[in-house]
Amino acid sequence: MTQEARFVTVDHAWSGAWSRRSVVRLTDEIELLGPPHTAHDGIPHLPGTLLSPFTDSHVHLGLIDPLLLGPGGIARVDDLGWDPDTASLWPEHGRLDPRWPEVRVAGGLLCPPGGYPSRSAWAPDTASVVVANPAAARRAVERMHDLGAALVKITLNSDVGPVFDDTTLRAIVDAAAEHVMTTTAHVQGVGQARRALAAGVDRFAHTPFSELLDDELIERLAARTSWISTLDIHGHGRGGAVHDVAVANLARFRTAGGHVLYGTDLGNGDLPVGVNERELRDLQRAGLGLDELLHALVAGVPLGGVGEGGRGTAHATWIPTPPPDDPAEAPAWLATAVVTTPDTLLEKTT
Repeated sequence: MTQEARFVTVDHAWSGAWSRRSVVRLTDEIELLGPPHTAHDGIPHLPGTLLSPFTDSHVHLGLIDPLLLGPGGIARVDDLGWDPDTASLWPEHGRLDPRWPEVRVAGGLLCPPGGYPSRSAWAPDTASVVVANPAAARRAVERMHDLGAALVKITLNSDVGPVFDDTTLRAIVDAAAEHVMTTTAHVQGVGQARRALAAGVDRFAHTPFSELLDDELIERLAARTSWISTLDIHGHGRGGAVHDVAVANLARFRTAGGHVLYGTDLGNGDLPVGVNERELRDLQRAGLGLDELLHALVAGVPLGGVGEGGRGTAHATWIPTPPPDDPAEAPAWLATAVVTTPDTLLEKTT
């Protein structure tokens, strides 16, 4: 049953673009209405900034405590690989428990026999879904779909083992398209970015870091794919050759018009559970300004849910201070974000 509507105003709001003092409608959801007028005189006011819900587009929930994400400013996550049966339960957790993020899952990581991550220690053995041929590719995608996956995770890591042949890789992509599932590939090793593009992969789970991609390939990738950043995993802001290659590739991808998504590979090493200031600073090094950082963080979900069937959002992002005037301060400011619900937002007025 929908709660009776309540209203507040906020100093600043962002839902694809900035607005100044704005009215927010609170029911079971949060909806940004626009600037206040006389009818809104006397309603509670919050001095702060309300933003579309932040997303980490590359996490492994099985390696972290999901309940820490909301206080850290992350409202939505894409889980890119775990035991499929376990992962299939997480979206329902996100719908039923307001402390959980909203979750989309890939289920298992599709890999060839002996391929990554089947010999890695970071995930359970059941996280690797072995695909030996095109027929097995179709069966694997259908299994993930039947378990509720919205994404298909493909591994193309020639640095640590075998990778799919072109026919099997294309069969995975085609089967995912039939089920309207986004293909997301771990692309590692010289030449694998070009192979992923040729196969029609939608999204790269990491900014390519194995080689400095040529300009022609960057242009084609920018027109066809989205890249999840995951820059901080290469050096935690300290630089290094691999880190520098990734930042350089992402800078050129952005200049070519490529779609950049904020993602951290959370669970991989010593990363903060929440908005990662170091990741945002690396994105700044690749040329992203505050608005571009926000677009990367919200992953296309507007405050008010225009793209979600006309509904509001059950969660939003709250920062109790105004946007900084100095662009250099943007990562630190964004890292102060927390997730808010209609109830917690109204509590801030009392």
